[in-house]
Amino acid sequence: MRINPMDNVEVHLEDGHKYALRDIRQGENVIKYGQPIGHATRDIAKGEHVHSHNLKTNLSGAVEYTYAPVRYPVPAVTEKPTFMGYLRKNGEVGIRNDVWIINTVGCVNKIAQRLAEKTGAKYFPHPFGCSQLGDDQAVTQQILKGMVEHPNAGGVLVLGLGCENNNIGVFQKVLGSWDDDRVKFLNTQDVSDELEEGVRLIRILQENAAKQQRVPVSIDKLCVGLKCGGSDGLSGITANPLVGRVCDRLTAMGASCVLTEVPEMFGAEHLLMQRCENAEVFEKTVRLINDFKDYYTRHNQVIYENPSPGNKAGGITTLEEKSLGCIQKGGLSTVVDVLSYGDRVRKPGLSLLNGPGNDIVAVTNLMAAGAHMVLFTTGRGTPLGGAVPTVKIATNHLLAVKKEKWIDFDASGVLEGSDLTEELLAYILQVAGGKQTRNEENGCEEISIFKDGVTL
Repeated sequence: MRINPMDNVEVHLEDGHKYALRDIRQGENVIKYGQPIGHATRDIAKGEHVHSHNLKTNLSGAVEYTYAPVRYPVPAVTEKPTFMGYLRKNGEVGIRNDVWIINTVGCVNKIAQRLAEKTGAKYFPHPFGCSQLGDDQAVTQQILKGMVEHPNAGGVLVLGLGCENNNIGVFQKVLGSWDDDRVKFLNTQDVSDELEEGVRLIRILQENAAKQQRVPVSIDKLCVGLKCGGSDGLSGITANPLVGRVCDRLTAMGASCVLTEVPEMFGAEHLLMQRCENAEVFEKTVRLINDFKDYYTRHNQVIYENPSPGNKAGGITTLEEKSLGCIQKGGLSTVVDVLSYGDRVRKPGLSLLNGPGNDIVAVTNLMAAGAHMVLFTTGRGTPLGGAVPTVKIATNHLLAVKKEKWIDFDASGVLEGSDLTEELLAYILQVAGGKQTRNEENGCEEISIFKDGVTL
């Protein structure tokens, strides 16, 4: 399949690998998606396999960026559909109504687990909250704050030890304010029987949450995170463009979408920068990209060696190729904002979120930013899921059949000419209305917080 008329390679639809459409000379750019994805390291004959043995990235060093805005047509909106959601006191909307146990520190992970087993509340273990300093601790606090405030939680028990850096008193200052009917606190060192007290508080929270009922909510209240993991050569042909079309539909209807995985923007960031709403958002995007490159160099790591062994086995060779496929999840929507760790979505439309491509860290970041659910495209498959519904979208039919207990939606029909935009949008509304995703059915609901600092 030739993706773009400008391409000099085509993609084999059975394995996702690239083959030369014509002779390509040594040093000449290899073109896919209509963009260079690297250069030939030797002469490549027509029909020859193009991969790591004869293709190398063009990316190196710093890049100068210029704001040259491009606007794309917005999908027509005739009506805004609704979903059945939970309208909270503060006007926010949730799509789930569970009670969450949020630890201030990893020392109480097992207590949280036992409380969850006794009550049916959900817990999310992590190893942080103590022996952290400065910005590193601040990121942990902001992510946990995002969880406490997340509207998918009908109630929250904040569970602490008592002597940690991020103790409940300190964390309450980060929270600022909270609803006493929805959020309870327990320092386990302060009571003789933390399990008895924890169960008592969770039962109160569950009773309060049970008073909430689903009501019709306009789709413009929905916030959707965009993520890919275990990408293959079909990711940029089937699942990612499909999610991009859905993103364009959602933002046109006033909903919010959030795109993260900054290292997987490298080599395609200029396309996102063209779509920035104004010069201010463009400058924020430039800083987003350059700051993450600085993070690599501070740790003496190569910036542009990103594709994983699984990516390469699936046909992806260079970071440009991976990134050009990755950013398609954002469709052609205008970029309206740039968010840092722990920031909540502020505007309807497409926002960019700081953070790495690591699957569980990225899903956690999206959740903390306010995403009600995450659309997670994959060509290799993963059971992973976050604290919010994590919709697995298969790039190929073989994966969808082989791992049907992991996969929620099969995007392979795009190869046969099916658009599937309406079908995926309908599925999203079903999930927003309560339909369980595979990760929820399988109990794969975890978090992982970004770590970048000294541990005492």
